[in-house]
Amino acid sequence: MIIIENNLRLRSAQLPKDIYHAFPWYQDEEILFYSEGEGTTPYDLQTIERMYKRLMEIGELYIIEYFQANRWYAIGDVTLSRNMMPIVIGEKDYRGKGIGKCVITMLIKRAMKLGWSSLKVNKIYTYNTPSRTLFEKSGFVKVATKIDKKGREYNQFELEI
Repeated sequence: MIIIENNLRLRSAQLPKDIYHAFPWYQDEEILFYSEGEGTTPYDLQTIERMYKRLMEIGELYIIEYFQANRWYAIGDVTLSRNMMPIVIGEKDYRGKGIGKCVITMLIKRAMKLGWSSLKVNKIYTYNTPSRTLFEKSGFVKVATKIDKKGREYNQFELEI
C-alpha cells in the first residue's frame, strides 16, 4: 500500500530491503535516546529485522519517503497500530520540517478509513519534547504518566477519532 500527499509518501515496508535503509537511522544516538531511552546501544541488522517483523504483526509498518531530485528517498519509518504509533525521521536533514505532522495526519486519515474510533501512543519519554509536541499538535491528549523498568518517566496519549 502507498499513501501519497504532496512530496511525501508512506509505502508498506518490504523486508529485507528496508532493513538496510533503516540501519543508519538506528545507529543514531539521538534517535535511540528519544525513542528507546538513555543508554540504548545501536541496533544491528537482526535487531531491526525483529523490530520490523513485530511492528508488521501488530500494525501497518510504513517507510516514509520524500520526493526530491526526481526520486523517492527513504527518510524514516512509522507504524499505524491501535495502541502505538512509533515514528522515526531517520535522516537528520528532514527533521523539524513538519514532515512528522504530515505523516501523523496521513495515518489518522487511514485509521478513519479503517473505521477505528481511537488511536493511542503508548510511550513518549517526558524529555522527548519533539514527539510530545508532534502528537499534541495532531490532537492527541495525554492520558497517563508512568515509569518504565529503568525508572524513566513517560507519557501515554490518545486521540478520539
